[in-house]
Amino acid sequence: MINLIAVPFIFADIKLFLNLYVKTKTMKFYLIFLTVFLISACTPAVQKQNIILDTDANNELDDQHAIAYLIGNQDIFRIQGITTNRTMNGGPIEEHTKEARRIVHLCGADGQFPVISGASGNYNEIIDSMDNPDHDGHEAVDLIISKALTMEPGEKLLLVPVGKLTNIALAIRKEPAIIEKIKIIWLGSNWPDPGEYNLDNDTSAINPVIESGVEMCICTVMGGTVEVRTTRTEIKNRLTGIGPAVEPVEGRHGGSFDRLGNYLVNLWEHVEEVRSLFDMAAVATVKYPSLAEPTVIKGTRYVNNAWVTEDAAVDSVTFFRNYNVNGVLEDFWKVMERYK
Repeated sequence: MINLIAVPFIFADIKLFLNLYVKTKTMKFYLIFLTVFLISACTPAVQKQNIILDTDANNELDDQHAIAYLIGNQDIFRIQGITTNRTMNGGPIEEHTKEARRIVHLCGADGQFPVISGASGNYNEIIDSMDNPDHDGHEAVDLIISKALTMEPGEKLLLVPVGKLTNIALAIRKEPAIIEKIKIIWLGSNWPDPGEYNLDNDTSAINPVIESGVEMCICTVMGGTVEVRTTRTEIKNRLTGIGPAVEPVEGRHGGSFDRLGNYLVNLWEHVEEVRSLFDMAAVATVKYPSLAEPTVIKGTRYVNNAWVTEDAAVDSVTFFRNYNVNGVLEDFWKVMERYK
């Protein structure tokens, strides 16, 4: 198929070819032109992946890197929105949304997509109030549903929750028609072992999502994304000064910042020297699934703080573990270089 998008770029350099023709006036000119035209025009256009990131952005500092990494990959991802959820740390839901919007602003992406608050409570606390249009988390839930229902046949909306699963579970409960139109890539669990922060923040949301039969992948923490570590020193060396110049904003820990990199460096000044970029690794998994080892488990459930298998179940979950740490970090640094 001819990639018509490429044609204007080919002819944008027409002066170059005319100059070449004037200098050579040989068949070589025609061969060069024909070769470049055919290669460029017949290259398939990149099909961007529609994606929503669901984040507890004010919890730690890996969410901020995940947001910046996602925005830096807009040649691959069509960002349909960023939604937030409240977990045990990071304050009320408004603070998580404020932090997400702060990073979007520092990336120079204001107004490019919605950044919307989601659930404060957990799934079991909210489901009985869902007949109320203003139920807890309704803005994020309604955005997920509306974006999913616009997907064309054969196209799926990627939902990447890097906090608890509450917003996703509520969206499925509210509008089951989205099940065939979404794919979930969740950063959560220590499968096959129990526990993990995102999981523990709302265990009631896990089984309703899996049991819906939705296409689902889980990027595990222990044995998985926890290995994707970097240091305060490397962050400072690589990211200081990067990012577009924007209107200054106050940081989470105070101070004023008009560059993305300087704010990320500041966040690292308030934690230990070595940290894992869990959430960024989850986004990297969406971009390059080959960076982790997949294991497909049929009929898995989380019951009484343990992963079990229901033999009669037909659904399955793909768990990602054993990450190519160097591969994830190398791509992260490469994408962050684009902000320079």
